[in-house]
Amino acid sequence: MLSKNQIKLIKSLSQKKNRQQLGLFTVEGIKGINEFLNSDFQLENLYTTKRIFDIVNHQVTEISEIELKKISTLKNPNTALAVFKTPKSISLKNEGLIIALDDVRDPGNLGTIIRLCDWYGVKDLVCSTNTVDCYNSKVVQATMGSLARVNVTYLDLEDYLESSKANIFGAFMDGENIYNSSLPSEGIVILGNEANGISEAISSKVERRITIPQFGKKQSTESLNVANATGIILSEFRRRTITEM
Repeated sequence: MLSKNQIKLIKSLSQKKNRQQLGLFTVEGIKGINEFLNSDFQLENLYTTKRIFDIVNHQVTEISEIELKKISTLKNPNTALAVFKTPKSISLKNEGLIIALDDVRDPGNLGTIIRLCDWYGVKDLVCSTNTVDCYNSKVVQATMGSLARVNVTYLDLEDYLESSKANIFGAFMDGENIYNSSLPSEGIVILGNEANGISEAISSKVERRITIPQFGKKQSTESLNVANATGIILSEFRRRTITEM
């Protein structure tokens, strides 16, 4: 049975300041939890309504469905919630293809982008300091476990780009057509805020502006969702490497 203090601590992890102070975050659902259990992330505690996880007993607390609802951030909790330790930051290797996000605020978008990076073999995702926290429960849920395999780094994006020697691409509405562009296998690709795109300060660091052209006759849609755009751009970059093989 969960104590009031345990419930209070777990629920407090819904706030970024508490996650950072305690060095903990939550993962919900069987699939997501198993992904993290099979990674280098360290488990703090696991709370489950069913004994289906093959881990040592002292880290597992069997709880009721009512208790799970008390600690869950989901409307319909799925069997288990785990608390993991936030890992120490891993230094960037600055090699291969890197995605950089400038002020992306929506948790669902960030979670999907992390999952896309995992799918397309992008090891490093760089985020500006005002991009949504990757350990936000909604982000973690949207990654479907991919957060366990993608290194997410928060930093001063302007300084990072200034010091980088890599080719720097930026996604804009008025860039060169990505389908006609020559794309390398390495470089940094920047995507911007959902409402405002890439900021002026970051735009000044971009060497090549690329765009995904519209094909609709009316062309009344203002822009693509940033996660959708990331998927198309990553597909194009990776497709060129297959063609070159």
